[in-house]
Amino acid sequence: MRKKLTAGTVALAAAVFAVSAFATSGLMLGPASHKAFSVYQGYYDGHKDGYLITDVSSKSQASAWHVNFAPVLAQTKGAPAQYFVTGRAAAGQLAVFGSEPGDSSYNPLWEEFFVTWKAGVTPVLLTSDNQINALAKTGKLTSQDAHIVLNAPITSVGSKATVMSYRG
Repeated sequence: MRKKLTAGTVALAAAVFAVSAFATSGLMLGPASHKAFSVYQGYYDGHKDGYLITDVSSKSQASAWHVNFAPVLAQTKGAPAQYFVTGRAAAGQLAVFGSEPGDSSYNPLWEEFFVTWKAGVTPVLLTSDNQINALAKTGKLTSQDAHIVLNAPITSVGSKATVMSYRG
């Protein structure tokens, strides 16, 4: 048997859905849609994590990466480190995180550090902040604070994905 939906039934169903959505989160977020975002990979303690880049305090990086320029991020203090190798690097080198979700120090805001290998040193694959710090102590590389803060939430731990779909 076919049932006819009336405008009142549709309105009631929409109201019930809206109330249940509010009850679940406590916030009305608005309608959701699906969009694709680039998800990058970085190392943390020897494994790869996936992350998004949404905002950065550097105007040139914002332009190059097609993300939001957010100069106020530069005022952030105490963000964990994210290391980027500049110049010579081992094959397969990615950014290296100083934290990840689940760590008490995790924060989606990152203080960028530029890592450079010293002349005459053969680069090795860097996969942890502890490894970078140990090699810096032995004088094999330098790690310099770039004074740039990046908003790059880690979206998956142990990720191999390069593009993910998110509601947004």
